[in-house]
Amino acid sequence: MKIAVYPGSFDPVTLGHVDIIKRSSKMFDRVVVGVLVNTQKKPLFSLDERVNMLKDVLSGVDNVSVESFDGLLVDFVKQQGSNVIVRGLRALTDFDVEMQMAQSNRLVAPDVDTVFLATSLEYAYLSSSVVKEYARYGVGLADSVPECVISKLIEKMNQP
Repeated sequence: MKIAVYPGSFDPVTLGHVDIIKRSSKMFDRVVVGVLVNTQKKPLFSLDERVNMLKDVLSGVDNVSVESFDGLLVDFVKQQGSNVIVRGLRALTDFDVEMQMAQSNRLVAPDVDTVFLATSLEYAYLSSSVVKEYARYGVGLADSVPECVISKLIEKMNQP
C-alpha cells in the first residue's frame, strides 16, 4: 500500500488544498492529511477546529484521513508508514521554498521523497492568508473555501 502525507496548517482549508488532496487520493492508496501544530504561527482556528473542518470537507473521500502532528514532518511521515510527502506549488516562489524544505527533509530522512503537484489554475492565487483577508473585508468566499468553512470563517473574523 502506497501512503502519502499532505502536511499543512490549513488555517483555514481552501479549495486549493482540497484540489491537491483529491488529486493525490487518485495517485496513492491512502493520503494522510497532516495538520501541523506550528508554534511559529498564531492560527485563527484552533488545531481541533482545523482538523474537524478537514474531516467534514473530506468525508466523502474514502482513502483520505486527517491527523494532527507536532514535531518533525519526516517523523510524522514515518509514523504513518509512508515515505512520500505531497506539496502543492502555486508559483515559482513556492518552488524555491518547497525545494529547500524537500532537500532539508532528505538530509534528515534520505528515504523520504517529496512529490510536487502544480496547483490547478483556478486556485493559483489562493492561500489561507488571502482567504482570511477576503473574509476580513467582506469579499465573497464561495470560490475560495468549501461551503462549510465560510460561516466558520466569517464568525471568527467578527469576534472582538
